[in-house]
Amino acid sequence: MQIAKVIGTVVATQKHGKFEGAKLMLVQPLNIDDTPRGLALLAVDGVGAGVDEKVLVVLEGRAAGEALGRKGAPVDAAIVGIIDTVTMHD
Repeated sequence: MQIAKVIGTVVATQKHGKFEGAKLMLVQPLNIDDTPRGLALLAVDGVGAGVDEKVLVVLEGRAAGEALGRKGAPVDAAIVGIIDTVTMHD
């Protein structure tokens, strides 16, 4: 899993049947200090996340699809949690 921030939404009028009714979000992976890490990703939202929320993202295709209850869907990334707080200890 990775921590990311939702930075946008994606609308696709034509998409794979397994994505019918699914919300597509653009997420930016984050470093531990909340700075951007790498490129933004397209993720299927499984928890009702919104723009500017910090989220947990699964990036393992098959696991991502199963986490969403969309077995066999062509998913690379899925939002599986909304983060309330992050606490770091030394």
